[in-house]
Amino acid sequence: MRFKIILFGLFLLSGFILNVYAGGGEKGFDINNLNKAVSPKENFYEFAVGNWVKNNPVPPDQSRWGMFNVLIEKNNELLRSIVEEVASNPNWEKGTAKQKIADFYVTAMDSARIERYGYKPILPMFNQIDKIRNKKELIETVAEFHKTGISPFFYFYVANDAKRSDLMAAHIYQGGVGLPDVEYYTKDDERSKEIRDKYVQHVAKMFALAGEEQNAGEYANKVMKIETALAKVSNTRLENRDPIKTYNKLTVNALKKTAPEFDWDRYFEGLGVENLNIIIIRQPEFIKGMSALLDEVSLDDWKVYLKWNVINETAEALSAPFVMEKFEFEGKFLRGQQEIQPRWKRVINVMNRTLGQLLGQVYVEKAFPPESKAKAKAIVDNLLVSMKERIQNLEWMSDETKARALKKLSTFGVKIGYPDKWKDYSELEIKRDSYLNNLLRAWEWDIKDDLKKIGQPADKSEWSMNPQTVNAMYSPTRNDITFPAGILQPPFFNPEADDAINYGAMGAVIGHEITHGFDDQGRKYDENGNLNDWWTEEDNEKFQQRAQKLVDLYNGFVVIDTFKVNGALTLGENIADLGGLTVSFNAFKKTEQFKKGEKIDGFTPAQRFFLGWAQVWATNIRPEALKLQVKTDVHSPAVQRVNGPLMTMPEFFEAYDVQPGDPMRISDDKIVKIW
Repeated sequence: MRFKIILFGLFLLSGFILNVYAGGGEKGFDINNLNKAVSPKENFYEFAVGNWVKNNPVPPDQSRWGMFNVLIEKNNELLRSIVEEVASNPNWEKGTAKQKIADFYVTAMDSARIERYGYKPILPMFNQIDKIRNKKELIETVAEFHKTGISPFFYFYVANDAKRSDLMAAHIYQGGVGLPDVEYYTKDDERSKEIRDKYVQHVAKMFALAGEEQNAGEYANKVMKIETALAKVSNTRLENRDPIKTYNKLTVNALKKTAPEFDWDRYFEGLGVENLNIIIIRQPEFIKGMSALLDEVSLDDWKVYLKWNVINETAEALSAPFVMEKFEFEGKFLRGQQEIQPRWKRVINVMNRTLGQLLGQVYVEKAFPPESKAKAKAIVDNLLVSMKERIQNLEWMSDETKARALKKLSTFGVKIGYPDKWKDYSELEIKRDSYLNNLLRAWEWDIKDDLKKIGQPADKSEWSMNPQTVNAMYSPTRNDITFPAGILQPPFFNPEADDAINYGAMGAVIGHEITHGFDDQGRKYDENGNLNDWWTEEDNEKFQQRAQKLVDLYNGFVVIDTFKVNGALTLGENIADLGGLTVSFNAFKKTEQFKKGEKIDGFTPAQRFFLGWAQVWATNIRPEALKLQVKTDVHSPAVQRVNGPLMTMPEFFEAYDVQPGDPMRISDDKIVKIW
């Protein structure tokens, strides 16, 4: 499975889809969403979207249901119609985009053939594992698997060198575990223990399906033992947020000394990487521990571990028993999803991950006319001007640091809608032989495409997101912001809505991504995208003091049962939410609507701005998924995401006459103003 690090995204998407569009009103906000029984001064989220939440329970095949997913569903339906029209023609010229789309979809949807195959498609990989005679051949097999997108032990990937961002470099990132967070292997709370027990049962069931009924329980325990050992030497999610501590550039010779038990020469040769001199290790202690573990674990146990990686990462392309068992654990148990999504939707999700820009080209022709790009660009430009003004008027920052901040802002790249240059898929072969084979070929092609970039100049025009993606992002090493066509639709961006709603929704989204360049981690990169301390010591201290107030605020939010928001883990996103709202409101004040102050549906322009913000995050989520989010997501849950920044915004207090002592206003000494 391909490993991509998307830093500073607006929303962590996990395939949660909606079935219907619970639309907005005539002017962009449906007042029927309001729960007027609750005061906006008490709980703004409940006031603004409480009725929407009440009237839109999570469908059985979902783990959450929110406005982001409305757009994902809309886009998926459009993609389905496009793909099925293409797939209806069996005679596309070989090698064309439409041939590849058609053959991938038809093969993936051919459930009858997939059922006949059972687990036979993974037998060649099992046979390859069985033939391993020693640790050297083990490393060769690991390299071979990494080439095809199956990633035991760790992840090898190519990205910008964070201290020389104009060059692409090889990276290694910790991995090798099947649970969604390494702390699930070591924590003693009831949920973690329950997850471990269920995971061992799940692994055993999957081995049994793969023909290992007699050894399934024993194999599952071996996998758990190895993964626990890897987890114990892994960084936590919080530790991995620090770009300085996770930047460790080594020569390959130094890597060999750091992790001597792992045959790196054999690995790089098997991977097809030649003349590699420099590599960036994100977690050195993990690499040391993983290497030492290589000698501590028997060869036979490593073979079991490799087979589990094959099963786990290919299950979605195997027969129904594998698909359903994976769903039972990951979908139902971990996230509370009651029913599996229909096959076509799961296949479209896979195609988005593997043939993303092929689909994107046909998607934008249908969904994103050129004028939409121009309108979105105008709003982005307004928000960049607003951020400039905010920086210039900061009372706590010195002129020296302001000058550097403004320089960084002036060099922001902006990507809107779709790439100017599309990814070239000409070397990717897609056939009608097997769903799994197509998936492995797509992964292998993607990895091969990445490996070519090692040591090459960075292409700043390259997109890390597909046009149909409902998300947005900031890249610190490219110092650019990306807003795909998928998110530039209602309820985020609605040409028919008033400015208040658009600035509260899409404007705050844009401001959010801009602010990521200046959050607790993004601010460590300079205007060229390099890790470089450009802050004065005094300004750095002032920033830390303000950021800590935000950590403290969010640490106090109880989400469900005993689960609280992790203020440190979510700090970057919380800074971006507060900054995005502040910057967007500053831009909104220049509009004619704000200046005129005329009410719509009984709300002033300023009040509607905040309704637009709340509408974006209207969400229902199952308890299991919510607990998983609190543990693994760098974003705060929806309720806290709406209310948190508003509780410290004077603009919100003024709009809704929120007084000291009201629940939606924290005490003046705790008010946070950063950007």
